[in-house]
Amino acid sequence: MSESVETVWQGKFITVRKQGTWEYVGRARNIQAAVILAVEAGEVLLVEQYRVPLGRACIELPAGLVGDETEGEAVTVSAARELEEETGYRPAQIEVIGEFCSSPGMVSESFTLVRATGLTRVSDGGGVPGENITVHRVALATLPEFIAAKRAEGLAVDVKLLLLLAASILG
Repeated sequence: MSESVETVWQGKFITVRKQGTWEYVGRARNIQAAVILAVEAGEVLLVEQYRVPLGRACIELPAGLVGDETEGEAVTVSAARELEEETGYRPAQIEVIGEFCSSPGMVSESFTLVRATGLTRVSDGGGVPGENITVHRVALATLPEFIAAKRAEGLAVDVKLLLLLAASILG
């Protein structure tokens, strides 16, 4: 038998819920997220930006919200828009890889992982005013060293980068 879900607090983008003794966070208004694996010619696009919950900058895959501005927007359309906004690269193709849960013990949010290819640089990127995103185009062959250097600089590393580091971790 399922216990009822109580909304403890709701903001513009997140909702805190309680179900029995379990407390968790979810996206408000059915907003979803898209994470973009932009790869081409043995290189991947990464972004570096300050993350308030961490209190420091984080290195991660480009990502953005789906449906936060335009209700019913397709994931592929949103992902292409976010990739160009954050990195300055416009993709020729966006392929949906699948839906994944980022931290299922605390957050009900899932994200759709997409692969972007056919990249054309159309601007400097950097996100919307205030995001101050730094774009990195990194050779996949040197990614473990790049991540280690960023970690040594004090940056956080998003868990989704394990996707790209798996071969070096598994040995």
